[in-house]
Amino acid sequence: MKLKVFFKCIVCFCIVIFNYTNSSAQNTDEQLAQQYFEKGEFDKASDIYQKLFNSNPNSEYYDGYTSCLLELKDFKTAEKFIKKQIKRNPDNLTLIVDLGTVYKKQGDEEKAKKEYERAIDNLSQNQDQILDLAACFRAKKEMDYAIKTYLRGRRIMRGFYSFNYELAEAYNSKGEIELMINEYLDLLDQSESYLQSVQNALQTDINEDNGGKKTEILKTQLLKRVQSNSDRTVYSDMLIWLFTQQKDFESAFVQTKALDKRQKLDGGKLMALAKICIANLQYDVAIKCYEYVVSKGKENYYYSGARTEMVNALYTKITTMSNYTKADILSLENTYLTTINELGKSASTVPIIRGLAHLKAFYLNKSEEAIYLLEEAINISKNQKDAAECKLELGDILVFTGEMWESSLLFSQVEKMFKQEPIGQEAKFRNARLSFYRGDFAWAQAQLNVLKASTSKLIANDAIDLALLIADNTTIDTNLVPLQMYARADLLFYRNLDSLSVLSLDSISKEFPAHSLSDDILFKKYKIAMKKFQYENGASHLQAILDGYSMDVLADDALFKLAALNELYLKNKDKAKQLYEDLLTKYPGSLYTVEARKRFRRLRGDTIN
Repeated sequence: MKLKVFFKCIVCFCIVIFNYTNSSAQNTDEQLAQQYFEKGEFDKASDIYQKLFNSNPNSEYYDGYTSCLLELKDFKTAEKFIKKQIKRNPDNLTLIVDLGTVYKKQGDEEKAKKEYERAIDNLSQNQDQILDLAACFRAKKEMDYAIKTYLRGRRIMRGFYSFNYELAEAYNSKGEIELMINEYLDLLDQSESYLQSVQNALQTDINEDNGGKKTEILKTQLLKRVQSNSDRTVYSDMLIWLFTQQKDFESAFVQTKALDKRQKLDGGKLMALAKICIANLQYDVAIKCYEYVVSKGKENYYYSGARTEMVNALYTKITTMSNYTKADILSLENTYLTTINELGKSASTVPIIRGLAHLKAFYLNKSEEAIYLLEEAINISKNQKDAAECKLELGDILVFTGEMWESSLLFSQVEKMFKQEPIGQEAKFRNARLSFYRGDFAWAQAQLNVLKASTSKLIANDAIDLALLIADNTTIDTNLVPLQMYARADLLFYRNLDSLSVLSLDSISKEFPAHSLSDDILFKKYKIAMKKFQYENGASHLQAILDGYSMDVLADDALFKLAALNELYLKNKDKAKQLYEDLLTKYPGSLYTVEARKRFRRLRGDTIN
């Protein structure tokens, strides 16, 4: 019995060794055949591929062998070989296409056409077979026959599968844009659930449509379908999407409003469009959206939300303008008050109350009124996060008025209540910044070191920046007076006392020339200039950093922001492009490199998805 088992093991071992040896030999032959093929020695490659196919008839060896025969112009052998494979595999219609290719290589277009048509005629109700045949035609750059395959497949499948995506791609590759677009839009006839898929498919075509031809055809086709299918919203939704892709938000608003009226909707689509407009800084169009929803009346589901968001949009529009006036701020204050009076003071209007308090404190110098409003909002809040947001705002205003201790208590309350959440980490950062303002640098540094690992990237970056500032100016230099003066200047800047902040910064430069804070002082002056919309002045401070402190930590920040200033505000695109390129070459490890590369390419005229 033991002897039997022993012999059985020996046999198994021999089989394994044989298979391994055989496989290794095949791999060696395959590599050799490929090398011969790449060198153009097709006769040698042909012999090896034929031998490999005879021992293991797979598609890879088949392709290798037939390719060699075609390169050698041995059409008779190729024809005979392929016909033999067709007899063995009658359901593999791609073999018939290969036979047609042999005839085409010989110059016999008629016989090639006959074989191609035969392959298409032999299609069965098999989706995989149809896709394989079309893919074969496409690989051989026979796009017309690929399209014929899809169209015949559509008839054979009888609605089970329509090959719209495949046909759209085929038409696109031929430059038949209208047919491509109609294939995608026909999908929406089948089901509106394809809307997102169709948008995704057309996204690249629109982004890369430099001449605008595809976009214009798509717009025309959509308008036709909107007019002939007034009872369906999907084509209007597509048209609105197209307008937003083109950044034509005014047309998107007109179309969305028309759809809302025609379908007697509740304004939800206008609310969604308004959010997109705000994300693209199109505040006027967003306000129009909200105004339309408000005009539908107080009974409308979105009325309260539209009133609230309209005030927020107005606030952002006015405060980001470089030329806003006191009259603009007073008008905005009146809009806040009118909205609150109409909607009432309740838990749902707490965000508006908080916005009004911020406006009063930071733009109208009405801190006492702002504090009263926030205390009232905290009392009526039913949501802990709303109350926490109000406490953070109140803490900021108390910093603004110089009541540091009370501010710290509020930040600590929020931090304790939401320890592991971003709002709690934000409160912790504000407390650390308070310690910095007070000159307690060691305690501030300890808190900031914890926040470096914050889940919020923004908080983590702010923490890293402030921690680095403290470390750079306390580790070696034992004289803390310059940093204390800088912290005071930073607090004055925060309290909107910009002139005093500049004086404090200048005094550091005067009393401690060539101090390590010099580049930080210039960067703070840049921020003050930007706050006052003094773009040329801001650019001069950034240039001073680059001229005198190109090896310091703020150099890449200064270079990126100077490039952005030239691109967005000074309208010097050529200089902006050069500065972005300088950042990529001089500071390749900068956090700004990804964004700088994208902006450089856009200014150069590259197509960016």
